[in-house]
Amino acid sequence: MYTTRVSRHVDAPPLTVYRTLLDPEAVARWRVPYGMTCRVHEFDAREGGAFRVSLRYEGEDGTGKSGPRTDTYHGRFVELVPDERVVEVVEFETADPLLRGAMTLTTTLVPDGGGTEVLVVHEGVPDAIPAADNETGTRMALDRLAALLEGRRE
Repeated sequence: MYTTRVSRHVDAPPLTVYRTLLDPEAVARWRVPYGMTCRVHEFDAREGGAFRVSLRYEGEDGTGKSGPRTDTYHGRFVELVPDERVVEVVEFETADPLLRGAMTLTTTLVPDGGGTEVLVVHEGVPDAIPAADNETGTRMALDRLAALLEGRRE
């Protein structure tokens, strides 16, 4: 297991970013790498609240962790500090023992001028997931978050 850290500046205040992290409609738009779509099945945005999300490869060649072309994960919100931090514990729904196990995802928001520095730390990522892929997917999601909040097209 390993840890990745990815950060990105977003031209929006922490309050706006925080609300977007906890809005299931917004999550379906930004929390997905390019080349995939996102479906939010369940989303209870409170400490202890559960969520379940599926990411689906748009192309026929994508190999999913949960099924053909699909990565489904579930989890719960462990800590919610308004305008500062969201801590989630997530786990892939998979038959592959090399991809199982709880991962902690901590998103920290730091005021940065008129915007926010968004830092995402993934802890406990299974070694079967290439670190470069995890980092790239997180960067893509943060790029989408910035585009959404800054009113830009992707």
